[in-house]
Amino acid sequence: MVSRQGDTYVFYVLVKCKAMAEATLSAKNQIVIPKEAREALGVKPGDKLLVVVRGDHVVILQKPQSYRAAIRGLLKDHPYPKDYLKKERASCP
Repeated sequence: MVSRQGDTYVFYVLVKCKAMAEATLSAKNQIVIPKEAREALGVKPGDKLLVVVRGDHVVILQKPQSYRAAIRGLLKDHPYPKDYLKKERASCP
């Protein structure tokens, strides 16, 4: 049987994390970003962070300087099959 700490280590290695640390939600619904995570992101007091909720997971990202630059190239590999949009458009009355 693998311990929870072992599971955490396996997850850490599989997703190639820069840092993994535990944070606790305070009574005022606030968290402190652990030092390891702040150093991995290269953030300092006053920097903006993005909090992304995907299903039951929360991801904290450094806010990009330019959203245009951050999303550039995301769709170069077409996410849909070749005729998908044509079929979708034809299905609408």
